[in-house]
Amino acid sequence: MTAPTIALFPEASFGAALNCVGIAQQLQRMGARPVFICHPGFTGVFAEYGFREYHLPDPPSEQSEDAEDYWQGFINTHLPHFDLDPLAQLPAYVAPTWEAIVDTAETAEPGLRALLDRIRPDAILLDNVIMFPAIANAGCPWVRIVSCAETEIPDPAVPPYLSGLAPEETAACATFDRAYRAATASAHMRYNQFRARNGLTTLPDGEFLEPSPSLNLLLAPSAVRYDRDVPLREDSFVFLEGCVREETRFDPPPFAVGEGPLIYMSFGSLGAIDTALTRRMLNVFAGMDARFLVNAGGFLEAYDAVPDNVSLASWFPQPSVVAQSALFIHHGGNNSFCEALYYGVPSLVMPYCWDGHDNAQRAEATGTGRRLDRANWDEDDLRYAILGLLNDHPMHARLSGISRQMQDTPGTHVAARAVLSLL
Repeated sequence: MTAPTIALFPEASFGAALNCVGIAQQLQRMGARPVFICHPGFTGVFAEYGFREYHLPDPPSEQSEDAEDYWQGFINTHLPHFDLDPLAQLPAYVAPTWEAIVDTAETAEPGLRALLDRIRPDAILLDNVIMFPAIANAGCPWVRIVSCAETEIPDPAVPPYLSGLAPEETAACATFDRAYRAATASAHMRYNQFRARNGLTTLPDGEFLEPSPSLNLLLAPSAVRYDRDVPLREDSFVFLEGCVREETRFDPPPFAVGEGPLIYMSFGSLGAIDTALTRRMLNVFAGMDARFLVNAGGFLEAYDAVPDNVSLASWFPQPSVVAQSALFIHHGGNNSFCEALYYGVPSLVMPYCWDGHDNAQRAEATGTGRRLDRANWDEDDLRYAILGLLNDHPMHARLSGISRQMQDTPGTHVAARAVLSLL
């Protein structure tokens, strides 16, 4: 029998991309042929793990000076918005982000249709927040991967997506839901028009991606799931105990002061832009009896003075690092949160946007971590938060049990079996 070809199409973010790598690794072991469809800028990311890549064409070229100023422009426009609360971020950050996502879907459509005609996959795995009509019209089953927080799938008992609210905050949830629909109305109307032009039905207000009629995979470990009013159908919704990829082993470098627990900090590729925040944190780290690994992303050159107990790098094999760490300081990205749970490591979550707010709230609510506002803290706040998590023995015991449960039923295995059963 010919090995089935599974096309994986993650959004243009490393969280979704690397989550899909974990599923592809297991699909390959089970006899499938996983291939990746890449957004511009992700060339080589999947090939490095041994998978074939199909590349979407680059968008129309911009003026060179605009391209050179892209990141600086992004910083100037959005960095102040990351200090806002989730409600205030809706018009400032969330609305323009949805406009950009709709632009991406429209721009990618012709090239994606052509690639799917070449690949002729037996199934497509979509890890994104928006539907691409070419996928729905490809003539094969498609699988939705929800690698953001569980709040992405609405329910009356689940707080609104991106709100950072608790279920019991009913009035605030209602206010946020109304504001979210208003903020996204323009992008949503434009997107529904795009869907209609490509033969798809329109979606309700605020929704940009429908559930798959075949299979939906949610990266929400049981330890942090919500009690839903309307249970999701077990024949088409499969919860995963995270989805942690296999990564190369990482050996921590020697530190000039080589004592103390190992603490890992990563705010993702977007959060690394805020070098001022990282420098503030390094000043606190310098006075602590611990060793720190800090992911600086593409901004290593911004740091000319690094404490002896800190090691900076532009990239780490994160699962291997988290497995060896006593604490993980992160932005609340779902991959990071799930990896911390998988290895039984407490999370100090400093969210700045998107579902980071939801995961920060969930870490506090489930006793698996702590939230710290990324803007309103002083040196004592950060120091006490770190020391409190390092010495919270009941939390460590709780996390050890969660880790055992997750590792006994790895999400990558469950996902691969569900996909192949679909075929």
